[in-house]
Amino acid sequence: MKVGLIISTYNWKEALNVVLESVKLQTSLPEEIVVCDDGSSDDSEELVKNHQKDFPCILKHVWQEDNGFRVAASRNNGINELSEDTDYVVIIDGDMILHPSFIEDHVYFAEKNCFTQGSRVLISEEKTTQILSRGEINSIISFFSKGIRKRKNTIYLRFFSSLLDRPNKQLKGIRACNMGFWKKDLYSVNGFNEKFVGWGREDSEIVVRLFNKGIMRKNIKFSAIAYHLYHKEKSILSVSINDKYLFQTVSSKTSWCNKGLIKSENHES
Repeated sequence: MKVGLIISTYNWKEALNVVLESVKLQTSLPEEIVVCDDGSSDDSEELVKNHQKDFPCILKHVWQEDNGFRVAASRNNGINELSEDTDYVVIIDGDMILHPSFIEDHVYFAEKNCFTQGSRVLISEEKTTQILSRGEINSIISFFSKGIRKRKNTIYLRFFSSLLDRPNKQLKGIRACNMGFWKKDLYSVNGFNEKFVGWGREDSEIVVRLFNKGIMRKNIKFSAIAYHLYHKEKSILSVSINDKYLFQTVSSKTSWCNKGLIKSENHES
């Protein structure tokens, strides 16, 4: 299985740096990584270029103009940049430090006609500052570490995960900061809906379309762990209009969006 890792970023090179450092420590590396940049200034691109000099796998950077929070379009840019023979796509945000078995776990739990939702640990503001000041990952965050929330999600038990990963169609708790998809499934629903501008609901909406296509969700508890660096909450001013788009998808039962990986005005789902 050839895996592509999509990392979304915007003007936070310090966080992106430690995320890339955590990728280097993976027990199983992805074949390629695409850093999807939603309009950062030049220093983020420069950071990626510096990592490219000795990175252990293919590392790319795709940039789009800073024209509001457009993570849906940015992720589509990254997915379209992946090699044609990529089988599986893991998507994270640029502030998610990866457990060393993160990629290996997503591959292990990959199942036909399913996507995966990994586990997330929240890191406090103080601990985030400490991690970023070091600029590298010295050790795995454990159950006993200070400065974390969702502490039970630090527990790593792959065997136990296998007992809990039954396919389902639950929408609650969807977060694209840690998800895995078959690439062909993403193209079957045309990826993320680029109508979504501003924070929120673009991840829930693509999941609804996947459900409508017959593709199920698998929750990976106690595996595929990522540690979410602290940041201030994004503005929720866009949520009402994005909720409207989400409800339209739910009510129409569509599996396709016209403004996605492929831009089209007319398409039969």
